[in-house]
Amino acid sequence: MKLKTLAGLIGIVTLINLLTRFMGFIREIIIGTQFGTSSMADNVVLAYTIPNFLYLVLGGAITTSFISIYNKIDSDLNKEQFKKVILTYSSIIVLVITIILLVFNNKTISIMFPGVVGEKKEILETLFFITTPSTFFLVLSMWFSGVLNIHGKYIGASLSTFINNLVFILFVLLAYPILGVYSYGWGALLSALIMFLLLFIELKKGGFLPFSLSLHYSNKSDLIRMSKILIPILLGGATLQFYFITQRFFASYLTEGYIAAINYATKLVQLPQTILMTSVTTIIYPLLAKKAANKEFSEIGKIFKKGDHLLVLYLIPLSIFVYFFSNDIVSFIFEYGSFDKNSTDVTSAMLKIFVIGMHAHAANMYITRFYYALEKAIYPVVIGLLSVFGLNIFISYYFLDSMGADAVAWGTTISAYFQYFTLLIIGKYKLNLDIRLGTTNFHYLLIIISQCLIMFIARPSIKFNISLLNLFLGGILFLITYLPTLHFLGYSIKLPKRKGKVNAS
Repeated sequence: MKLKTLAGLIGIVTLINLLTRFMGFIREIIIGTQFGTSSMADNVVLAYTIPNFLYLVLGGAITTSFISIYNKIDSDLNKEQFKKVILTYSSIIVLVITIILLVFNNKTISIMFPGVVGEKKEILETLFFITTPSTFFLVLSMWFSGVLNIHGKYIGASLSTFINNLVFILFVLLAYPILGVYSYGWGALLSALIMFLLLFIELKKGGFLPFSLSLHYSNKSDLIRMSKILIPILLGGATLQFYFITQRFFASYLTEGYIAAINYATKLVQLPQTILMTSVTTIIYPLLAKKAANKEFSEIGKIFKKGDHLLVLYLIPLSIFVYFFSNDIVSFIFEYGSFDKNSTDVTSAMLKIFVIGMHAHAANMYITRFYYALEKAIYPVVIGLLSVFGLNIFISYYFLDSMGADAVAWGTTISAYFQYFTLLIIGKYKLNLDIRLGTTNFHYLLIIISQCLIMFIARPSIKFNISLLNLFLGGILFLITYLPTLHFLGYSIKLPKRKGKVNAS
């Protein structure tokens, strides 16, 4: 494939992925408009927590480990057999998990969300029962997308996810007057089924999917190798999702609406870091893998330093802006219909805490890629699990009674930074990453202090009744103060004439 063609393909896929993320965000806005921060909003969020978790974590682990082994199999015949066996075992495993969730519906909710009781729990049980079958279609759809990708069919795989979100939104808008809150369950199931069928048809049309199932594969060593890869990917990739699970576990004990408020806040924090990390995952990781294969370790160190530098320059100042204008951001995006002023206040309070950790979450995703590329996956897996199930749970549990929902938010934020700095220190010795303290770190401190002072002093004067106006004026203030600060510290942001990339050095 020619370089221009590849670049164009990456651009199209990235655009589709961004549109997909945007559609997913629209879904959250619709939930807010219809339910605000009520118990119904909580139930909708909780109902698709487990199916979404399995889709992203189990589906992602199966797909990534499958691709890794599939590309190393020499014989085309063995490749087809391997594909057939993985489809068979994956289908059986996911089907069994789905049936267990359906049969033990009540028990699952009691264990995962113990604070949900009474009528709220009854509604959640019904909604969860409707939503759960989507798990089967979602996880297999992830694997189908992976199969399409290894055959160079990137656009079809990306479009299916976009259509999934689009169908979900359209169904909810049309069916809500009839089905009420249960339209979300049926919408999740229908959209997952349609995505599954679209991918299935695409695979069959291209001849990429086996016409039969099989439990036998001649080269068992490939299956063993895939299992060894799958487990660390499963645990490592689950870190961020485990944060969401623990957040909702502890928030279920709080006053109704906090589960929804935490969900809205985390979605706002995720949006910019997801957009940024999509490009990083698409472009940097393949480059890292190539450098690692060629043992160009000094180049890997330079790539890390440059990327880490850019994450600080872009995300930390953005975090400061979001912190000071959190109320206006939430009001402008969500405050419609049932999402009233009280919902805005509750959500913006959560957003202020979560956004402090925005850089840490993005940086964790970034540095983890270096561990994977250099085949040191055990470190991010262990540190991630310690952060989520150690420090995060300790803070949430110990301070829940005294701090309420703030304890849940701080648990996520503090443990994310613990995870980042621990990976950074280990990376210095195990990956030879350059994390020396010096002028650059002093510059970062100056940027943080100066932007916080500017926003703290100027924010009280930007207090109009129109949120959009406040955000517009705040944005101008941000640009006219931050860019000169960068220039003063010796950094520059250049916009090349022919390329749309932003370059900060």
